Amino acid sequence: MSGLKVLSVASEIFPLVKTGGLADVAGALPGALKREGILVRTLVPAYPAVKAKLAEVSTIGEYSDLFGGPARVLAGAAAGLDLFALDAPHLYDRPGNPYLRPDGLDWTDNARRFAALARVGADIGLGAIGPFRPEVVHAHDWQAALAPAYLHFASALRPATVITIHNLAFQGHFPLSTFWELGLPERALTIDGVEYFGGVGYLKAGLRLADGITTVSPTYAREITTPEFGMALDGLLRSRASTLHGILNGIDDVVWNPAADPAVPQNYSALRIDMRARNKTALQNKLGLTPSPDRPLFAVVSRLSHQKGLDLMLSAMPQFVAKGGQFGLLGSGERTLEEGFADAAANRADSIGCVFGYDERLAHLFQAGADFVVVPSRFEPCGLTQLCALRYGATPIVSRVGGLADTVIDANEAATAAGVATGVQFSPTSVEALSSAFDRAFELFHNKESMRRVRLNGMRADVSWRGPARRYAALYRSLAGAAR
Repeated sequence: MSGLKVLSVASEIFPLVKTGGLADVAGALPGALKREGILVRTLVPAYPAVKAKLAEVSTIGEYSDLFGGPARVLAGAAAGLDLFALDAPHLYDRPGNPYLRPDGLDWTDNARRFAALARVGADIGLGAIGPFRPEVVHAHDWQAALAPAYLHFASALRPATVITIHNLAFQGHFPLSTFWELGLPERALTIDGVEYFGGVGYLKAGLRLADGITTVSPTYAREITTPEFGMALDGLLRSRASTLHGILNGIDDVVWNPAADPAVPQNYSALRIDMRARNKTALQNKLGLTPSPDRPLFAVVSRLSHQKGLDLMLSAMPQFVAKGGQFGLLGSGERTLEEGFADAAANRADSIGCVFGYDERLAHLFQAGADFVVVPSRFEPCGLTQLCALRYGATPIVSRVGGLADTVIDANEAATAAGVATGVQFSPTSVEALSSAFDRAFELFHNKESMRRVRLNGMRADVSWRGPARRYAALYRSLAGAAR
């Protein structure tokens, strides 16, 4: 192999296993980096869904006891991805969600499960497993965040390390007793190591000890250095500001391509945007809504949580439905929110339709058929939903936070006059501000010329990985060039 080598360590990867945007990033970034001369292999747990699709498999490493049982490191390929799969049945041979039990609670051994992933990532980084020795180890979120810690405290010459924050709200904070299972030296149990509020902080350790820190949008990179968004890690992040980089996410514009998408009834492009109307009718039928080209169809494709602002959506919905709007939901999450949307749909079945759960093909139809995609998050590191919406001509309505602020140009008077608007922003994250955004969306929808222009602007925006991949490649090279 030639070119700079990078080991990506991630707990999920699309299309093999996905619970959120982390999987999309882990799945799409390697291909984009290949065009930059960066060779990426990804270490993931060998969940049943991963093992079922792994091809050209060979065993390149074995452990007699890895956090409570034997394990193998498998090398193989799946869905065009070069993978290492950590085959530890006692840790990963479980159905369903990779983090949660069937009752919705965390697996009680998550601390061991993801310490094992990080430990093996560090071992690969040190050249202890197989012929692949990376110059950079890139850890994603708390589940992989101990990899920089293991490498920092290793005695051997080590690769450079990068950690990416996909969502600072998930930190991997465990009791102090966890430390004695990790195999780290005692000197690691300090405020400058893995200690965190009297326990062990996986994400905190990675943020303290990695050579470089990235997060998934420039605005979020600034936000998380403040007490409002820093979630008790803002002080640490301020102290490491020189190593913190906000690199905007992209989407796979081959997978997300309305001109060739097999998941939608009618393919279309910016040049043939009028053909998009057939998908709106198909989505209305799928949701059991009254088909109508003249009623604006608002949609949400999201995890249902307080962070995502879906309680605001519930409160604002009666107002825009009364004005003639329709609403479709694809998602699942907090029970009270699911119940609230189910009740709303039962009361207004002609105007509100919900699909609880997640269906990747249906997500494509939502993007191809909705007039507006709503992302009312209280905080949002980047968000991929609005990027897909732009690509598919579904005008985003977003709160002015994080990556939403970086990717959507508000259709205010100046931006509209300049012909650059791509969506509607609102602030603060309140019912009143969201309701005002819906009023603006109605005005836009009923102005056919303005609506068409905003849609076309969105479809022509570059939401691909090309620009972000160049920035990652430059960061990797700068870190790999430093002596360790």
